[in-house]
Amino acid sequence: MHWLAALPMYNVAPALAADWRELLAHVRERLADWLSARGDTLEIVDPGSDLTAFWLRDDVLLSQTCGYPLVHALANRVRLIGAPDFDVPGCDNGAYRSVIVVGAHVAAQSIEDCRGLRAAYNDDNSNSGMNFLRHTVAPLAQDGRFFASATKTGAHLASLAALADSRADIAAIDCVTFAFAQAHLPELAATVRPIGTTASASALPFIASMLAPRDSIDIIFDALAGALDRDRALATRLRLKGIVRRTQADYASILDYEHAAIARGYPRLA
Repeated sequence: MHWLAALPMYNVAPALAADWRELLAHVRERLADWLSARGDTLEIVDPGSDLTAFWLRDDVLLSQTCGYPLVHALANRVRLIGAPDFDVPGCDNGAYRSVIVVGAHVAAQSIEDCRGLRAAYNDDNSNSGMNFLRHTVAPLAQDGRFFASATKTGAHLASLAALADSRADIAAIDCVTFAFAQAHLPELAATVRPIGTTASASALPFIASMLAPRDSIDIIFDALAGALDRDRALATRLRLKGIVRRTQADYASILDYEHAAIARGYPRLA
């Protein structure tokens, strides 16, 4: 089998994209004997713009997705390897949350102050940008509305840019993405101001195709953990303390947040 690998979720800057590829190269090296014994190969690739299509490919041996697709489009269609344990404010023991930020032009000091403002969010399938924010706002919504508008931007960095340009007022940004933006894109990060945080959930999961052998999951997990132990400088740049075991049940809170918002009559950001 010719397997593919890609880690697309936190490529906030070119240097970080290179670091994630370097991590994959270390993993491939640690998997070399296992791959050779099977007559298999592993290629590090660009997954393209349609990430869901990539994640569902039969030949994906290692990738990373968001928890929201994991419990929806990918549910029971991929194997769960584990989750990253980041050394980032808002992360703890393999969990993460979002930072709620407003543009410099916004006077709001709390989420309650943001009624009637313009929201930006990265994607309908995002837990950090959409689902967390929906859950936070749902208790405050009236007749299914809280914001004046909610605009999909396509990416967390695009949401930050929308706030910077005063095209939107408020967004929820994955705390890991925000930490990377502060380090690698400080001018952009400085254009927004945090006013709070969301609830938390298990961090973005590492996954493999359902065609990956069951015994490969532990092998891949160990290869990831070993790669980080081997290159601590790389782990530090990626803000990774390690990886943790996860099961599908560990992501149930994402559905709980969604169902709670729907039960309050707030099924979508509005």
